[in-house]
Amino acid sequence: MQTPPRKVCVVTGSRADYGLLYFLMRALQRNPNYELQVAVTGMHLSPEFGMTANVIESDGFPISLRVETLLSSDTAVGVAKATGLGVLGFADALNQLKPDLLVVLGDRFEIFAAAQAALFLRIPIAHIGGGDVTAGAFDEAMRHSISKLAQLHFVTNAVAAERLARMGENPERIFDVGSPGLDHLLHSEFPDRATLEAELDFRFRARNFLVTFHPVTLDSVPSQVQLEALLAALDRYGDDAGVLITLPNADTEGRGLIERLRQYGESRPTVKVFTSLGQRRYLGALGQVDVVIGNSSSGLYEAPSLRTPTVNIGRRQEGRLRAASVFDCAPEADQIHRAITRALAFGRQVVANPYQRGDCARLMMECLDQVQDFPALILKYFHDGTTRC
Repeated sequence: MQTPPRKVCVVTGSRADYGLLYFLMRALQRNPNYELQVAVTGMHLSPEFGMTANVIESDGFPISLRVETLLSSDTAVGVAKATGLGVLGFADALNQLKPDLLVVLGDRFEIFAAAQAALFLRIPIAHIGGGDVTAGAFDEAMRHSISKLAQLHFVTNAVAAERLARMGENPERIFDVGSPGLDHLLHSEFPDRATLEAELDFRFRARNFLVTFHPVTLDSVPSQVQLEALLAALDRYGDDAGVLITLPNADTEGRGLIERLRQYGESRPTVKVFTSLGQRRYLGALGQVDVVIGNSSSGLYEAPSLRTPTVNIGRRQEGRLRAASVFDCAPEADQIHRAITRALAFGRQVVANPYQRGDCARLMMECLDQVQDFPALILKYFHDGTTRC
């Protein structure tokens, strides 16, 4: 009698995590031993953020279920309520899909909601990206919480693996596979400069910057104040610099930042603002610009492998490993300008990327293949280094 394929449900809530999950989803879809289920949530389902669920379907991934989580409010209360809405939605969705394993990535509130629902439904979880530290955002607490709810851990670096082991996770279930976003560098073709200019209606200048600035939910300096400092630093380059801006996530204070960035782009002829570039065009642009600027993790994960220096602003990524091409600075206009100057002087160099292992999706599939019984994972013990408790 033929064994039925094992059902693996992958949750994606944003353009960012979908780009990281793409090759794992493709590998699951092509493997006859697995049945891929795709649960779409968060910003994917919002026209305000580009309705990127359409991109998932156009890529050939049927959407199994859609779970609405976003509210019209991006206040702290609104985000807390959205998390609760996500738990309610995922309880119904996962009860309907009944996957053998849930795959989640990162630390956003909708992913935290999915993991909570899976716990009570006794569905084991594979978590990608646990063990990292980012002191400047709510994400820090949610990431560690998801790790404690998960049974399998695909980490991006050795330090994160050690940290999860100190948190009591079983070292035999922790796998250092590198950053999944780097798989695009192995398997994808990116548009060249001329193609990007045509597709984006943008002209590259003598200097060019790619900017993404997300809300900093735990910093004492408000996100809006930090953004104004960034814009003031960019203004020092005037029309000599071309600036591509991608809009921030649906986090606390996010909509105010979006409105301000749109205003900024409309008033400057060398600046173009996009809700989403998509993974192909984003990484293509990342490989063409002189510096990537802001507080997005892509400046730490992908940019070094594309030989593009990064100016990392503020505390949002505080604690993550850094390549030599990453220049940290305070969220002040003078400090940001100095960091950009240093990054331009550093230029495009080959540097060691602490997150690069090679073919992350293949490594994750090999780990999943080794697990004979997903349901048996659900009972987990705290490992203190000598015994399990």
